[in-house]
Amino acid sequence: MDLIPRLLRGFGIVVLFLATAVAGTAGGVLFAFAGDLPEIEALDDYTPGVITRVIGRDGSIVGEFASERRQIIGYDDIPLVLRQAIMAAEDQDFETHGGIHPLLMAWAAVNDVVSTRRTPGRSTITQQLARQLFPESLGFERAWIRKIREALVAIQIEKRYTKEEIFTMYCNKVAWGYRTYGVEAASQLYFGKSARDLTLEEAATLAGMLPAPQRLNPYSNMEAALRRRAYTLDRMAEEGYITREEAEAAKARPIVTRGEPTPPPSLSRYFLDGIRTHLEQRYGAQAVDEGGLTVRTGLDPLLQTAANEALDAGLRRLDKLRGFRRPDRNLLDEELDPETWRHPRWPRELSTGVILPAVVLGVEQGDISIRIGAATGTIGTAGYRWTRRRAADLVRRGDIIEARILEIDEETGRFTAELEQPPEIQGAVVALENRTGQILAMVGGSDFSRSQFNRAVQAQRQVGSLFKPFVYAAAIDRGYTAESIIDDSPASFFAGPNQPPYQPRNYDHEYRGPITLRQALAQSRNVPAVRLMEALGPSQVIGYARRMGIQSPLPEYLSVAIGAAEANLLEITSAYSAFPNQGVRMEPLWLLEVLDRDGTVLEQHRPQAHVALRADTAYIMTSMLQSVVQNGTAVSAASLRWPLGGKTGTTDDYTDAWFIGFDPEITVGVWVGYDQKRTIGQGQTGTTAALPIWREIMAKWIEARRERGDVPEFERPGNVVTVETASGAEVFIAGTEPTADDPALPN
Repeated sequence: MDLIPRLLRGFGIVVLFLATAVAGTAGGVLFAFAGDLPEIEALDDYTPGVITRVIGRDGSIVGEFASERRQIIGYDDIPLVLRQAIMAAEDQDFETHGGIHPLLMAWAAVNDVVSTRRTPGRSTITQQLARQLFPESLGFERAWIRKIREALVAIQIEKRYTKEEIFTMYCNKVAWGYRTYGVEAASQLYFGKSARDLTLEEAATLAGMLPAPQRLNPYSNMEAALRRRAYTLDRMAEEGYITREEAEAAKARPIVTRGEPTPPPSLSRYFLDGIRTHLEQRYGAQAVDEGGLTVRTGLDPLLQTAANEALDAGLRRLDKLRGFRRPDRNLLDEELDPETWRHPRWPRELSTGVILPAVVLGVEQGDISIRIGAATGTIGTAGYRWTRRRAADLVRRGDIIEARILEIDEETGRFTAELEQPPEIQGAVVALENRTGQILAMVGGSDFSRSQFNRAVQAQRQVGSLFKPFVYAAAIDRGYTAESIIDDSPASFFAGPNQPPYQPRNYDHEYRGPITLRQALAQSRNVPAVRLMEALGPSQVIGYARRMGIQSPLPEYLSVAIGAAEANLLEITSAYSAFPNQGVRMEPLWLLEVLDRDGTVLEQHRPQAHVALRADTAYIMTSMLQSVVQNGTAVSAASLRWPLGGKTGTTDDYTDAWFIGFDPEITVGVWVGYDQKRTIGQGQTGTTAALPIWREIMAKWIEARRERGDVPEFERPGNVVTVETASGAEVFIAGTEPTADDPALPN
């Protein structure tokens, strides 16, 4: 019977010996490593990288810049259910321990000595935080040495900071996959909501991912995510945070994610590229990617979305006129299996109307069989009729093509589609607010991922007839009226010594004889514009273009009157915005203000006004440009039934097509053409190529305005009068109207 007491006494001696040894070892370890540990005080000023956000005019996020996707939140913004889930899954004793679990660490050290496999010891939340905050200082030596360093740093962290501060730092620092850090960004990534709104099962899903977020997230491995969620819910029940019934009910519910593992694409990557360039020049790339700046802009999401969709549809329409191009990639040529290969752009679920890459599985009886993700579908004859070719001559098994989803069978998951192709032709769109100059929308090309060249601001293109309003504005300002008569008949002009005479021709090779300035502009007659340029003097006309914001080179040639000069879309759209804005041109405004992560304003940009024309001259020109829409080259826009004005532009050989138009609030410019100058196609003028795109954009804008119940009007200066003439009601600047004996007046 004395055996058990003797064993207990012996065991106590051994335990005392081990405790003494551990204490001595700990003292030695502290002495050995203390000099190499990081300064914990540095955490007082610790500022992890935060997403820079670009905000649109409606307050929504229109783009982001980040090397690490992170949003900093406070302890009170981390919901109780998420705090409990993380502690249950990662560190149930977090609120009571001093930063480490000595027994678990001891077991990990023993295992590391006797085994070559990975040490299974589980770190506390504080140790994990130490590892993430000081990865370089803790080193990359053998695991047990690194864990000792971790433990020492964790103990120091616990001494300096409260549990709430430690847990908040951890939740804002920890990785959750897909370059996403912190609980708030993770909640947005996986569930499309703020962390404070997470449900029990969503909180358990996030907590369960922590050991290996790249492998355990629901986007990459739904089965593993479900297992880890179940584990976390069981642990929460064991710790008494929830009941067993609540855990089982949560486990029975599916994981419903936001839909995609990447953030939604930016509305305007070309616009954001310009914003980023400005920010980097002023603050540096690191501040842009990690500084948590807030950039407020005037970008209008509705108008930008309309511009994106209209330009894409318009360019695809024009591209198809040139026929189908064979796909430039085939999986069989790369020895890849068309049945199993996956494209990175494939979504988890299909929806109608979207255009996606597809793999051709084969051609049978005139139908093209394709696969998008796990779903298969068919492109029937109607879906490729535009190619005017047989299916067998278009594609072969393994080709990567583009397809627009038309219908999806909900029972089978099969879909029907039509054949598409990435357009080679390019285009650009700019929308400006007349009153402020704010950029409301910008598209710089057909696809930013294929070309970052911003054709809205970087491409200098011949403007064609877009230059004519500058000629007519100079004429109105110098005493001409909209009723003034000018000769539209063949003419020859002196072009300089030893040069053949300059003989401009009208687009339709027809001549109308004596016509009014209003008619000449509405019908975009070339000869009258050149006659006016000669009468006024090229230098005078170019001076008006300069005042209206055209900065590109403008030689003093008569041919400039009908568009021989070049400009970019942004500057000429800005120039046109002066017409509906009473002659005042506003400098294009990219951004309104920049704030740091604390809300301090770093810079502000206010509208910059330039008086380009007299208000009365601008109103007469606005009225004449309205005639372009009402009965001129842009008459198809009259169907919008809205106060609109604008001008088409076409260059020789149909290499550039333009339309710039406005209402009382905004001015929108559209350009279409190829990067390397070549014809868009016979007869593809500004009217046929650019105007339909503009019309689609404006239709969305007008629809929203009508819903608001307001129809704007062009503001009329007090010195503009209306007089009934032989051709109808006409507007004049007071003092230029016809007198009683003028033949222009009706009898």
